[in-house]
Amino acid sequence: MIQRATQTRQFGPADHGRRLTYDQYLAGEFAEGFKYELIDGALFVSPEANPTHSWVEVWLMAQLLKYSTEHPEVINHVNNKARVFVPGRVDLTAPEPDVAAYQDFPRGRPSLRVRWENFSPVLVAEVISPRGEEKDLVRNVELYWQVPSIKEYWVFDLRPEAQHPLFVYRRQATKWKVLRKAPGETYTTRLLPGFALQVESNEEPDETEE
Repeated sequence: MIQRATQTRQFGPADHGRRLTYDQYLAGEFAEGFKYELIDGALFVSPEANPTHSWVEVWLMAQLLKYSTEHPEVINHVNNKARVFVPGRVDLTAPEPDVAAYQDFPRGRPSLRVRWENFSPVLVAEVISPRGEEKDLVRNVELYWQVPSIKEYWVFDLRPEAQHPLFVYRRQATKWKVLRKAPGETYTTRLLPGFALQVESNEEPDETEE
């Protein structure tokens, strides 16, 4: 059983790479404006989402929440504050995807006894943050592969030069199958029967008035 720490400490971007126990991580206070994860027992600090990043996250959440309401037998919980525990690492590793969908989450309002470490998602998604290419396209590709329950990992690439705003990593027997979707294409998957995701362009909307 994981014991919860009682002492608190303030952490910020200068603490990137600092080794922490899970108790210290849970008890910590964190400077705003950054995202914090515990990876191989060390604090990983990355920039907080910008408005465009947040818009995509909310947009995706809304679509998956609607789907989960209509198809609870497929996914019954969607969250943008989840923590995924990766087995087999040298030390505790718990990335926090922008969106995660579950099949077997407790129904109704979770009690205080429900812990993220007790559940694992079938689908995770990340929106590439500023200077976050390595985290989302390299680090997380490896970490999410090591979580057997995760069948697909979606990456939304908001960089203006990106030709494929959506990367899909689909689990096969020994490795990910990588699919790239261009603007205007629609993504469907057997993981979510009846679900269709329209891939948006990364071009900035024209806000000029006539």
